[in-house]
Amino acid sequence: MSGVRQLGPFQVPAIGLGCMSLSHAYGTPPDANAAAKVLHGALDMGCTFLDTAALYGFGANETLIGNALKARRGEYVLASKCGISRNAAGQREINGRPEEIKKTCDESLSRLQTDAIDLYYLHRWDKRVPIEDSVGALADLVAAGKIKSIGLSEVSAPTLRKAHAVHPIAALQSEYSLWTRNPEIATLAACQELGTAFVAFSPVGRGFLAGGLRDAAALEPKDIRRGMPRFQGENFTANLGLLDGLGALARERGCTTAQLSLAWVLSRGRHVLAIPGTTDLEHLAEDWAARNLILDAATLGRLDALVNPRTVHGRRYNAATEAEIDTESNET
Repeated sequence: MSGVRQLGPFQVPAIGLGCMSLSHAYGTPPDANAAAKVLHGALDMGCTFLDTAALYGFGANETLIGNALKARRGEYVLASKCGISRNAAGQREINGRPEEIKKTCDESLSRLQTDAIDLYYLHRWDKRVPIEDSVGALADLVAAGKIKSIGLSEVSAPTLRKAHAVHPIAALQSEYSLWTRNPEIATLAACQELGTAFVAFSPVGRGFLAGGLRDAAALEPKDIRRGMPRFQGENFTANLGLLDGLGALARERGCTTAQLSLAWVLSRGRHVLAIPGTTDLEHLAEDWAARNLILDAATLGRLDALVNPRTVHGRRYNAATEAEIDTESNET
């Protein structure tokens, strides 16, 4: 499963870099110099598919990439996102109105110090706005040369089909890993049918499947995982029981649990890509090596039996966040 995979008009590595944690969400981010080293390290090793968003640090992540990589812009495929931004009151807001999408794109282009964004996602579908209208605005941006392809994030198969009827959708990005199987209900198959790449974010279970997080109380106060049911109380304690079996399988294969988890994601289809995030160059190299790990049918079967919707405790999001997404759910 190594090599490149198709992402709309681009060929990219099967494993890219999710840049969010360099500015946002998982505790205290690294300073700009340390973050820049991670970005340059990614390109140096060949990890040339970078994923950011206007939301991440309310522009800070895009600014980081623009400042750090301006001189290397021709070396990587750049994905960013619109549709979640800071409103006039300084609060996070989902806004998919055409005028807001176009305004956000111009702001992102300025921060990223580029003339065009290769793949531009609607970060969340604003359910107050028909998906056709939001995608129509993105199509206008393609026509204007400001973006090169269109993506969607956390939408269902029916919404993907409606959007695709307006303009081809190059990629659908949603959470997907051994412990988040929702895309298997419908969107993985819909993407394959439509020629849409499926980009898996949090493919290592927000770090849980890497095995290093054994005490949720150690998470920093602003870490977003504190608000996620799987990382809370009895759910987290029960989920820890999955790691021993996962570790044993990884040892058998001579790899880490993170690499095993990434290889599983890539095994789900040639149209599937993964964008793990990290703030550490060693972890980045570890993740990158997983693109060369091929899992046999027996190992895949054991993984599926070990970590699946029946064995994972807790929903992936709290009720407020679940109300914002459109994906199908197999969680109870």
